[in-house]
Amino acid sequence: MATAPLYLLDASSVARAADVASATSEHLLVAAAGGDTDAFAALYDRVTPQVLGVALRVLRDRSMAEEVTQEVLVEVWRRAARFDAERGTASGWITTLAHRRAVDRVRSEQASRDRDERVTRRDEVRPFDHVVDEVQVRLDHWQVRRALAELTDRQREAVELAYFGGHTYRDVARVLGIPEGTAKSRLRDGLLRLRAALEDLV
Repeated sequence: MATAPLYLLDASSVARAADVASATSEHLLVAAAGGDTDAFAALYDRVTPQVLGVALRVLRDRSMAEEVTQEVLVEVWRRAARFDAERGTASGWITTLAHRRAVDRVRSEQASRDRDERVTRRDEVRPFDHVVDEVQVRLDHWQVRRALAELTDRQREAVELAYFGGHTYRDVARVLGIPEGTAKSRLRDGLLRLRAALEDLV
């Protein structure tokens, strides 16, 4: 049976399909947007390995990756109506959600560690030299944050994955779904721009 063009498709037409499992991910996502739980269940089973793979590549921690996977799939259910088939595939849309959520978790975990370290340092009695060192570290962090704001979104994303997430340029390429040469270029250009921005702040 031929599949209806997406621009003619509504949730009810997909819900009436004889075999939900044979529908494309795009059709299942449209049906899920209309509240079709069977379609979402089929989509869930289909994309879970892909979402988990993206989360694992970014987080490198299976427990956190599994948590992020569940969060992403809930987000897919809630935001299914925002999917636009004219702008890309369902797989691409879901992968983007997964990558963003995983990167957010990396930043959240780093922020949490930074807060814990600040509390620990605050509770310690430290010699004068240690206080001076801490002031310099805080200044350096502030300068880096200011400098990162000068990068393009794509450069900043690549630099954060490589230097805050501990990924190689090959990892960055896989996570972002771009050629390795493109990942190298973004990292090189981003670092050059970052260095220039840091020099301006000194």
